[in-house]
Amino acid sequence: MATVVDRTARRTRKVRRQIRRAAGTRLRLSVFRSSKHIYAQVIDDLKGETLAAASSIEKDMRGHLKTGANVEAAKAVGKLVAERAAAKGVKDVVFDRGGYLYHGRVKALADAARESGLSF
Repeated sequence: MATVVDRTARRTRKVRRQIRRAAGTRLRLSVFRSSKHIYAQVIDDLKGETLAAASSIEKDMRGHLKTGANVEAAKAVGKLVAERAAAKGVKDVVFDRGGYLYHGRVKALADAARESGLSF
């Protein structure tokens, strides 16, 4: 029987494979959430480089957030990563939820990024 780690890794690989097929030349907005923080980065898979990143662990984010593990923090990170991506000239991305279900913090981050100018 597969362990939880095996199932999670398999689900993550499946999502990334589907995203790479659908993305074409678009960049990838990748999300990682831990029990205490949430992280997002815009990645160019063709060049292998990160263009913009934001997380709830950053010093300026910690100042006005109660915790990095709630929906409010996810919204703030989504808005910040979208602003940083727009500064680099990125408008179209493909959303990589990384094997996480699309609800709660992941959905809040995606909605905030859309409201701030990213389209996916």
